[in-house]
Amino acid sequence: MQKKEAACSWSSGKDSCLALYKAMQEGYQIKYLFNFISKEYGRVSFHGTKDNLVHLQSEAIGIPLIQKETTRDTYEEVFRSTLIEIKQKGINQIVRGDIYLQDLSDWVQERCVDVGMQAVSPIWHQPTEAVLGEFIRAGFKAVVTCAQEDKLDKDWVGRIIDRDFLEEIKNVPGVDICGEKGEYHSFVYDGPIFNKRIKITKTEKVLINGFWFIDIQEYATEDKRR
Repeated sequence: MQKKEAACSWSSGKDSCLALYKAMQEGYQIKYLFNFISKEYGRVSFHGTKDNLVHLQSEAIGIPLIQKETTRDTYEEVFRSTLIEIKQKGINQIVRGDIYLQDLSDWVQERCVDVGMQAVSPIWHQPTEAVLGEFIRAGFKAVVTCAQEDKLDKDWVGRIIDRDFLEEIKNVPGVDICGEKGEYHSFVYDGPIFNKRIKITKTEKVLINGFWFIDIQEYATEDKRR
């Protein structure tokens, strides 16, 4: 029987979070989260989440984080070396939040095969409305951190992902409900796998290269019993 230990590819957003949650429900022991940030900006690419906020998520969930800096030119090399590092820890599987982007899934699978690992995708090919609905019903809390300006206006960034968000986003033409094509990204700050919640107290909206972002400027963890 295959040992069900894995590391989770962690973007800081809702899809990787739900994939982690479902993998845990399926009996996987998640030993590490691993995450890549832009060397230039110190943030998760596209999501815009600061590196230290990803560390805070790791601490709030209680799973150690492996975080690596990359550039456009070094991403593949760093991705491969990170897989090797994880494999050297005795882990042969990674969990990912891919839904339906076949090219991306194939790219990851090929790199896993190259180093003798396997990618597990618990939400693969599930309808995106069902994915987002499950995330919300499970009790996770997330905020939209990035929105593509030509698809979603400024008011979408900074919104909490809840039932009202789901009902509205599914009626926006040309936008995938989960933002699978990069229409929007998110940051998860609470949920059933969090031992502590992350309280966001100050943000600022900024427009950069056709994307609205929220810069999370002030935050803290708090006991969930409060």
